[in-house]
Amino acid sequence: MKATVMTSRARLATAAVLAAAVVSTALVPGAVAAPRPASADIADGRFTSRQLQRETDRVLTEGGFVGITVRVRDGVRTVQARAGEAELHTGRPVPSEAEFRMGSVTKTFVATVVLQLVAEGRLSLDDTVERWLPGVVSGNGNDGSRITVRNLLQHTSGIHNYGTEEDIGNTAADFERTRFDHWNPEQLVAGAVRHQPDFPPASADDPEPDWNYSNPGYVLAGMIIERATGRPWAAEVRDRIIRPLGLTGTYAPGDKPYLKPPHAHTYHLFPDSGTWTDTTARNVSSVDAGAALVGTERDLDRFFTALLGGRLLPPAQLAEMRRTVSVGKDFEVGFPGLRYGLGLMQQPLTCGGHTWGHGGDLEGFTVRTGFTEDARSSVVVVANGTGSSYEQLLAAERAVRGLVDRVLCADVG
Repeated sequence: MKATVMTSRARLATAAVLAAAVVSTALVPGAVAAPRPASADIADGRFTSRQLQRETDRVLTEGGFVGITVRVRDGVRTVQARAGEAELHTGRPVPSEAEFRMGSVTKTFVATVVLQLVAEGRLSLDDTVERWLPGVVSGNGNDGSRITVRNLLQHTSGIHNYGTEEDIGNTAADFERTRFDHWNPEQLVAGAVRHQPDFPPASADDPEPDWNYSNPGYVLAGMIIERATGRPWAAEVRDRIIRPLGLTGTYAPGDKPYLKPPHAHTYHLFPDSGTWTDTTARNVSSVDAGAALVGTERDLDRFFTALLGGRLLPPAQLAEMRRTVSVGKDFEVGFPGLRYGLGLMQQPLTCGGHTWGHGGDLEGFTVRTGFTEDARSSVVVVANGTGSSYEQLLAAERAVRGLVDRVLCADVG
């Protein structure tokens, strides 16, 4: 088995595989795991508000973030905490339940719509990209007739993980110059197929397929949704998921670059800069169906609870979504045991069992989610202020994943 190493932008737009962008043998397997808190800090095996606040303050410091919010639910009880600033040098606290860009958590919404279409008989996981998008994936060894819908959702297509920084640059000045630019999905796919495939697409029954995170794969999934339904992927997500679940803070912004106030600002340390760049206002068409949605902590909790509880997909399609493959030893160095299904991530807990969910990143923010098997307990973390160096990425991921582990182990352990 092999897994290719992602570019810096690939990491920023991918969910929980963030540290694999700069993966190194210097990482020690298991390094993300953290000890469970002392029992004196827990009430009836659950986190108290005071304990969660201490944990949140700790993650703010250890992860090097500007601001962070954490939402924990066990059963019907919800506990929240926040730390840091909503905007640098203002002292204004990070708002609770404000909207934020969810990054690659968008992929779970898109995969859910695709699987709904499969359940309706309008698509098949074995359909090829060529069937729905003739001629779109071709050239340089890319062959859409060999790539299936399953490959796209599972990241086993071999399609190169193109990011727009290849064409616009990856400095603070590049970001400022292009932050409001519009990108068409066809441009994003064309950027990917300029490269040879990372590996041949996997067959459906391959127990150990080659794997590499590919945002263009989800751009293609969004294009297939539109071809199959006659409507943009964002409209299908809205009418099939957002409105039925009452996700009042979730939407696809299109070319609109601004979040609705109150919201926290996002900040990024670009490789060429020693100071924070405010990345809050931006056009996210550059990530399209791979990472464009805006949401709230409550909405993400409600969405994953409904999904894992069987309210959005029939049993057969939910089982397909939970059918995971290994992300390969290169990625597991930073994320021991991480496995990927169809738009859904599975990670082990140090106390036994595992979490389900997805994460998201773009320049300036990190979103992490963790749900128990039955979705009874959950953690949603939204942190602002991200770096580019190996050390910064590792510290941030360790801090956030450690928090998710400690909280869920306190509740379910």
